[in-house]
Amino acid sequence: MTKKQAVATKTKKRKAAVMTEFHTVKRIDNSRMVRHVEPVKLRNYYKTMALSGIVAAFFMFYIYQHFRCIDLSFQLEDLKAKQVEAVGLNSELRLEKERLRDPRRIDVIARRQLGLTQPLPEQMQEYDAPSGGEVAAVRYIRPNRAQ
Repeated sequence: MTKKQAVATKTKKRKAAVMTEFHTVKRIDNSRMVRHVEPVKLRNYYKTMALSGIVAAFFMFYIYQHFRCIDLSFQLEDLKAKQVEAVGLNSELRLEKERLRDPRRIDVIARRQLGLTQPLPEQMQEYDAPSGGEVAAVRYIRPNRAQ
């Protein structure tokens, strides 16, 4: 027998051996099986889960506080900047208010733009000052114009 023939017979024997084997599927219903868990292991599992939950809640609270602190510091800086801006605007508005109240400026506007002059003596009339009771009565009866 030649070498080629020996290899061919070996291959045929292997194929024959492989051909004789077959695979069957055996269906087993395990739905009725219940795994028995020991109560001690189950209790330890619940304790571990509770402890893990507490630790996770602690870390979440810590992280929340940390980020809230950072957020509040940014808000504080923004508010400080707004306050500085408001103080500057307030001082500018006070200066403008005082400039607008200047009697010399009002006099110049009245004379030049509105054409007003000093009243002549015959244009003025003097009134007797009312008594205090009459003024109080008038102030009480008269509605407030600011409202």
